[in-house]
Amino acid sequence: MSALLNPDDRPEEEAVPEGADFSSSPDPDADLDLSLSADLDLLPSAGLDLSPEPVLPEAVRQRITVLAAAALPGLPADEMPVPLRRVARFAPNRRARLGGRDIAAQLVADPLFRQRIGTRIMADAGDLGTAVTSGVAPAAADPVEVAALAYLARPDGWRELIAAAGDAVRAEADSAAVTAQVRAAEQRATRAEHDRAVARVEADKLRDELARVREELGQLREEARTTAKALREAQAAQKRATDLLATEKGRANRATLDHEAEVRRLRSRLSDAEATAATGKQAAKDARAVDDARLWLLIETIGQAASGLRRELAIGPAEKLPADFVADTAADRPGAPERSRARAQDTDDPGRLDQLLALPRAHLVVDGYNVTKRGFADMSLEQQRKRLITGLGGIAAQTGDEVTVVFDGAERVHGLPPAPRGVRVLFSKKGTTADELIRQLVRAEPPGRPVVVVSSDREVADGVRRHGAYPMGADSLLRRLSRS
Repeated sequence: MSALLNPDDRPEEEAVPEGADFSSSPDPDADLDLSLSADLDLLPSAGLDLSPEPVLPEAVRQRITVLAAAALPGLPADEMPVPLRRVARFAPNRRARLGGRDIAAQLVADPLFRQRIGTRIMADAGDLGTAVTSGVAPAAADPVEVAALAYLARPDGWRELIAAAGDAVRAEADSAAVTAQVRAAEQRATRAEHDRAVARVEADKLRDELARVREELGQLREEARTTAKALREAQAAQKRATDLLATEKGRANRATLDHEAEVRRLRSRLSDAEATAATGKQAAKDARAVDDARLWLLIETIGQAASGLRRELAIGPAEKLPADFVADTAADRPGAPERSRARAQDTDDPGRLDQLLALPRAHLVVDGYNVTKRGFADMSLEQQRKRLITGLGGIAAQTGDEVTVVFDGAERVHGLPPAPRGVRVLFSKKGTTADELIRQLVRAEPPGRPVVVVSSDREVADGVRRHGAYPMGADSLLRRLSRS
């Protein structure tokens, strides 16, 4: 009886259904005590078994609670004990867990309820219930199930069936415990074997390490003997070196005295040489002044001769320059300009560009898009052309040189502003590149005239150099424009 009354099975307060009425039984434990007392008073007069309830194994007790909880809602309301009416309204998966204590108490205290619930459970059990009712326990049946049905139906020999189920459960638990112990022993044996193997490996490693250490110790001892011998030899050599150092110090002192005397003599000669050099510098300066005067006189003479020859030949200034002839035949004027792609880039000294532009009657030819793509690539093509042409106008105004900028005419260009004074703007014709037009401009110039071509395209630079022009990189012009 005590095995069924487990205090841990009292239902939790939150599991009680909403709207449940407990006014008829405010204290379920008090109702249980009254019902149990009334049944005990009736048991002797009814001639029932008054032997104490057997101690049920835990598995059997739980199975009885589950079977009774599952069959509880099937009882009519008038046949259901009052304490179990609220339990019957619990959810099926919570009825046995939360109402197990009350169900167990009613099974013990109310034989009629146990008989009713047992009848329903035995009917649902089928052949197994029929066999248990007849007092027979099938060999293949679960002993826990047989014991639970026997407790509810209570046929002849039901106590023996429960005792046999307890023995079977205990035997199964013992078997499981023995199996677990055997498994644990096997695991311990496996670990021990593994530990022995690891220990053997570690022992082999330690032996090898010991042999290696002994070998190293022998080598260190040999090295110590060698080092001691070398130390003795070094000490002897140090003593010899000390004696030699003392001798050399005496020689060094004598050499120092001789050196100081030689320095004094050389300083005297240096003073004489400086005086001679000052005299030579003055003579060279005078000679250079004479040469400059002669050179100026020669240049002035050549200039006057050229002016006289121009007057004698009556050669006036040309209305069209060689670049104009090339522009008429091989290029388009700004009426139908087009775009191009930048060429390869190169770098030159901007100071060299200033020197070339300072030559008389110099002609500056610029590969337009090659320069703008290198210096103003983030702008539109129209803004690139406008900025370059404006900068070249400043150079033409400062130097008075002839300036020609050539753009590739691969695409049409609209809205080009008028070119500044002194700047010629050309676009190559369809089928001709700006590089070819630049080479034509260079070939059209007379030999001896300084022509400067600004392009970082290696092919353009090599081509114009063969015709006597001075190639310059785009960076030199960009730096020159940045100073303007």
